[in-house]
Amino acid sequence: MATSSNEKAAALTTTPSDSPTIFNKIINKEIPSKIVYEDEKVLAFRDISPQAPTHIIIIPKVKDGLTRLSMAEERHVEILGHLLYVAKLVAKQENLDDGFRVVINDGPLRCQSVYHLHVHLLGGRQMNWPPG
Repeated sequence: MATSSNEKAAALTTTPSDSPTIFNKIINKEIPSKIVYEDEKVLAFRDISPQAPTHIIIIPKVKDGLTRLSMAEERHVEILGHLLYVAKLVAKQENLDDGFRVVINDGPLRCQSVYHLHVHLLGGRQMNWPPG
């Protein structure tokens, strides 16, 4: 598992932008990933630095300016709902019957290092509270 300080460093050195990201290469199958779910709107794949036994990233296939949740506009309502519904579907598929956590990091101080909105689906272990 990646360390918290590595995640913080990556987030603080990444410049927020609407440019293509590593997720675009994953969507285009230019970079291999362990895809666990795909439909016409979203792609879900295993995180390469898992923070829990189950750690899956769920992304919209079309960014449409949605680099951060704080950048969401009314036109994004459908895809935001779909991302959360897919999180539920993938959690069921992954047998996370005892529950799971959904996380969306927003901005460098919240450890966002890829500026393509994405949902972290975490499960398979006891989570702590507060999560920071």
